[in-house]
Amino acid sequence: MKKLIYLTLLLLSSSLLFGQKVIYKDFNSIELSTTRTLKIYIPPSYEKDSTRLYPLTVLFDGDFLFDVYVGNATLFAQRDKAPEQIIVGIIQNDHKERYTDCSYDKVNGLPTEDAERFYRFVRAELLDYMESHYRLSPFRTLVGTTLTANFVNYFVIEDEPAFDAFININPYYGPDMPTFLENTLSLGRRSKMYYYLNSGPYNSKEKHERIEQVAHLITDINDPNILFKYDTFKSTKTASIGQAIPAALAFIFDIYSAISKEEFALNVQHLSPPDAIDYVKNKYVEIDYLFGTNMKIRERDIYAIESIVIDQENGDYLAEFGDMINKLYPESPLSDYYIGMFYEKAGKYKQALKNYKNGYAKMDENGEDAEAYYQNIERVLNRQDEIIEQEELEKAEKEANKEAYKEQREAEKEAEKEAKKAKKEEWENTKEQRKEEEKKMREKYRKNNKE
Repeated sequence: MKKLIYLTLLLLSSSLLFGQKVIYKDFNSIELSTTRTLKIYIPPSYEKDSTRLYPLTVLFDGDFLFDVYVGNATLFAQRDKAPEQIIVGIIQNDHKERYTDCSYDKVNGLPTEDAERFYRFVRAELLDYMESHYRLSPFRTLVGTTLTANFVNYFVIEDEPAFDAFININPYYGPDMPTFLENTLSLGRRSKMYYYLNSGPYNSKEKHERIEQVAHLITDINDPNILFKYDTFKSTKTASIGQAIPAALAFIFDIYSAISKEEFALNVQHLSPPDAIDYVKNKYVEIDYLFGTNMKIRERDIYAIESIVIDQENGDYLAEFGDMINKLYPESPLSDYYIGMFYEKAGKYKQALKNYKNGYAKMDENGEDAEAYYQNIERVLNRQDEIIEQEELEKAEKEANKEAYKEQREAEKEAEKEAKKAKKEEWENTKEQRKEEEKKMREKYRKNNKE
C-alpha cells in the first residue's frame, strides 16, 4: 500500500512539470576545461513579478534527481508548504562523470584533483552564474545521492558555507567523513543549517552503519543552529529517493508553512498576547528574508493566535491586533471585528458599534458569514441605554473640556497682559539709567579719539 502511495505521489509530482519552464544550458567551465549540461527550472511566477526573489537549489546527479525534485517542489509550492524555487541540476552521468567529479583520496579522505576542480566549478562558476542571471534570495539548498551525497558534505565543512540546507540521500560516506563533520560541526554554527539524512536496510551493512554514526554524532552535538532530521525507509534504494525528497522539503521549509498544531504547542501557546503577535510578525519577516516571497501574514496564522489575544490580559491587545490586520487586509472585516471587540470589552459600546458596522459594510449582505457577523451589531444595539448614557457623558465631557479650555485661554491672555505691562514698567524704570550709561559711553569714545 505504501509503495502505491509513493508511486502515486511520484507520478503526480512529475506530471506537474508539464508546461513548466526548464532550460537546458551548455556551460563552458574554465575549472573543468569542458562543457557541462545544466537543467534549470524557473518557477511560473518568475516573469510576473520582477521584484520577487527565489531560493536556489543545486542538484548533483541532475539527470536522476531533477524531475523528481522539481515535481515535488512544485507540488509543495502549490500546496503552500514551501516557496517556489529556482532549481539547477548538474548532468553527471552522460559519461559517468560523477565518479571523477565526486571522488576522494582513500588515504586522507579529501577530494582528488578532479573532484577539487568540480568543487571549484560549483562553488565559484555555477553559483556566480546563477547569482548574476537570476533573482536569488539568500537561501540555498544542495542535494546529492549515494556518492554525490558524500560530496555534498565537503560544502558542509567549509569555513564559510555557501549553502544553508543539505539533503543527503543514502550517502556513501567516505571513511573520514564522519570525523570531518564532527570536527567542524562541534565548533558551532553562526547561522542555521538544515541537514537531512536517510538510509534503510537496502544499504550495505557498512554504509548503513556509517550513516547511523553520522546521525548519532550530529544529534549528540546538540547545537540549536543545526537542524537535523534522519529517516529510515523500508523500501528499495530507488524508491527511497521518492520518499526522501518530499520528507526533506517538509523538514527544510517547515518555517514557510502556516503555523501547525505542533508549532503552536511548542512555540506559541504559552506566549502573552504581545509576544504572540510579535512571533507571527517575526515568522514572516524571516520567511521574506530567506525566501524573498513578499508574502502577507496568512489569515490561518491570524486565527492561530486569536484565542491568546482575546482571552488573555482582558483583551487589551485586540486593538493592536486589529491594526496589524488592517494594514495587511484593509478590505477584510476582521480588523474592524477585533477593534470592535476591544471597545466592547472595555465597555465603550458606541465605538464598538461603529467598528462592527464598518466591518459589516465590507461584507456581502447575502454571504454566509454576514448574518453571523451582524449578531455583533445586534448585541451592542441591545445596550442602547448604555450607548445613550455614554453619548451624554461624552457630550458633558466635551462641554466641560470646552469650558475648561476657555477658562485656560482667558487665564493665559491675562497672564500675557500682565507680562507686557510688567515689561513696559521695567522699560520705563530703567530709562534714565540707560541714558546715563549711553552718555558715559559717548564721553569715553570722544576721549579715546582725542588721545
